[in-house]
Amino acid sequence: MAIRKRSRTGVVGLAAAAVAATAFTGPAQASRDTAAAAVDHRATQRAMDAAVKAGVPGITAHARDAKGVWKSASGVGNLKTGAPRGKNDRFRVGNITNTFVAAVLLQMEAEKELSLDDTVERHLPGLVTGNGNDGREITVRQLLNHTSGLFDYLGDKEYVATYIEGDGFLRHRYDTMKPEQRIKVALSHQPPFKPGARHAFSHTNDVLAALIVEKVGGKSYEKEVRARIIKPLKLRATSLPGNSTRLPRPSSRGYSKLFSAQPDRIDDVTEVNGSQGWGNTDIISSAGDLNRFYGALLRGKLLPPKQLKAMKTTVDNPDFPGASYGLGIERYKLSCGTTLWYHDGGMVGWVTFTASTEDGGHQFAFNLNSNWGAENLLPILNAEYCDTPSRSR
Repeated sequence: MAIRKRSRTGVVGLAAAAVAATAFTGPAQASRDTAAAAVDHRATQRAMDAAVKAGVPGITAHARDAKGVWKSASGVGNLKTGAPRGKNDRFRVGNITNTFVAAVLLQMEAEKELSLDDTVERHLPGLVTGNGNDGREITVRQLLNHTSGLFDYLGDKEYVATYIEGDGFLRHRYDTMKPEQRIKVALSHQPPFKPGARHAFSHTNDVLAALIVEKVGGKSYEKEVRARIIKPLKLRATSLPGNSTRLPRPSSRGYSKLFSAQPDRIDDVTEVNGSQGWGNTDIISSAGDLNRFYGALLRGKLLPPKQLKAMKTTVDNPDFPGASYGLGIERYKLSCGTTLWYHDGGMVGWVTFTASTEDGGHQFAFNLNSNWGAENLLPILNAEYCDTPSRSR
């Protein structure tokens, strides 16, 4: 599956785990219709419990299908007090922020405020330049489908050592950061390939996309997301933190293994300045709100048909054959016949996954309050989408 291997801020080694275990395969005999009709979530609960037993602190999950809504949790939300993980927890969604930003830009395109084929230079003149980087050669579309060729700022060792890992994170977690600082880090590197040559996920693309939202809309990216998505869909558990460091309640604590030389050490990393993920990993939400958002998106309630078609026009992911990336959303067909539109989101302390069938009729979102244990994501998804009634009893 096309879950990307990212730095320690994201899902570390998940693509490699998927390849090695070929875990993203469900029962081949289960048809798409059977998988949709047979969901009773018992297999999903067992898979969640198994992940906790294997070392994940806690998991919260929410599913919505023809039978209604299912909410559940497993494990603990606070390792210090032993408080259980909550069914309605709010958490940092990480890279799922990308889908919100893409939806806003596509709404702006529908309003003829921009074109997907506009260059980055047109909207952010003089920003992307130097070391072979050229905003005149990169389009908005290439930012959104990650074919820009721009270096991922989270691939910069100094940045990671300062803000993501070990003592660096602990010292700088409360620092306020401007998005241009992260862009500067990326542009200090040469692009790994020319624009349009291939797909390769880069957090740099998402920060630039959010900057374009602000330039085109004339107000903050946060205000655009609130006005265009959060308020119309009544996503009451969804917020943008700005410079705030805390999670709104109800919520659990987030945990990370910050020190590679101390693999058994676990740090509470719940508090972090939201500005450090501005535009690409900062949104806070719940599993239920994520399902509401993706359901509305795929059913055409947020975008006109032309823009939804553009969002679902994908490019192959060469790092995982069979998977493809659209504009802020990804596609994969399970061996049991179900096509999923999904996005994963990882950051220090959290791993989130949200998936939906093509018609938006079966949605599933869940969150781990740790950024380890990624090998458990695929079995949980298989249990939800590819288990038959006989297998779930």
